[in-house]
Amino acid sequence: MDRSVRGTGKAERTRAEGEPRGAASKPAGSKGTAAKADAGKADAGKADAGKSAAAKAGAAPHATHPAKGGFEKKTIALVYDFDGTLSPKPMQEYGFLPKIGVDPKEFWAESNRLAQEQGADSLITYMHLMYKKAKAAGVRIDREELVALGRSVELYAGVEEWFDAIEDYVKIRAESHGVALRHYLVSSGLTEIVEGTSIYPRFHRVFASEYWFDPYDLPYPKRVITDTGKTQYLFRINKGIEDLGQNINHHMPEGARPIPFSNMIYFGDGDTDVPSMAVMRKNGGHAIAVHPPGKSRAKCVDLFKAGRIDFLAPADYRRGSDLFKRTCLLIDRMLADIRVQEEVWRMGKAVAG
Repeated sequence: MDRSVRGTGKAERTRAEGEPRGAASKPAGSKGTAAKADAGKADAGKADAGKSAAAKAGAAPHATHPAKGGFEKKTIALVYDFDGTLSPKPMQEYGFLPKIGVDPKEFWAESNRLAQEQGADSLITYMHLMYKKAKAAGVRIDREELVALGRSVELYAGVEEWFDAIEDYVKIRAESHGVALRHYLVSSGLTEIVEGTSIYPRFHRVFASEYWFDPYDLPYPKRVITDTGKTQYLFRINKGIEDLGQNINHHMPEGARPIPFSNMIYFGDGDTDVPSMAVMRKNGGHAIAVHPPGKSRAKCVDLFKAGRIDFLAPADYRRGSDLFKRTCLLIDRMLADIRVQEEVWRMGKAVAG
């Protein structure tokens, strides 16, 4: 659930079933820690870098990489939505809206109404309205302030420990040498707020909506990631084209793609995740839907009955939870497939020689 807004038309939903059209025209790059001084140059440099703290360090903690010259399709990618999936509420409700004295329900209702009245994209509308409200309240919030507000974002139980727990499981279960585990975030939430959370360094890459802060009086949306727009980033992960300045629409044979969809799991919580779940499942990947512990799971049940997901579970990320166990089942399947594919690759090399 990337907040309560919806902003996709019928034609856009249709494109979600295959590779995204016009993806190369979208601005890209989701990382960086540029200060507000000389923000224009800093944002440009950040977009070029497009890396999270973890990515700059090499990869997720403890990750290993296949040796060149051997079978290389050994990377497992776990891809997450944020709002409603890793965190109980939209990230703006923890720090930003309280700071400017705006009731969250009233804010989202006004944003949805404006988008409908003006025929505007609902995500661009909320990003614009956030800063319009801040200006009206006499509160100037720059990039550094948004990052600081990220520290107040609440996470579901076990999220902070999840990354090490899954890494440990992969290390124990992997019988093929050189299996790598990566975590990606694909969200219509704000990059700047995500950067302030405790889990930001754990992601190999973060693809999220973002602002330009200068030279505009009010920050201007730099990148907006809609529910169907998320699918572009699944193909970027699949094709290994994480530099957002590169076109992903050129044909790439399945054999040349470094992370097969069969090595990927998408985690989401609702309607805004349906396009990503559909693309993932259609291409041989996996999907899990989560719901707030102790609350209705009706939406997740609907997704399961529609064949959009493999499993559903409460959003409890602690070791031993249903979510942990079901994720590990899918990982076991991927590890077994990696072993089979590697053996087939070795046999092919042997008979060719």
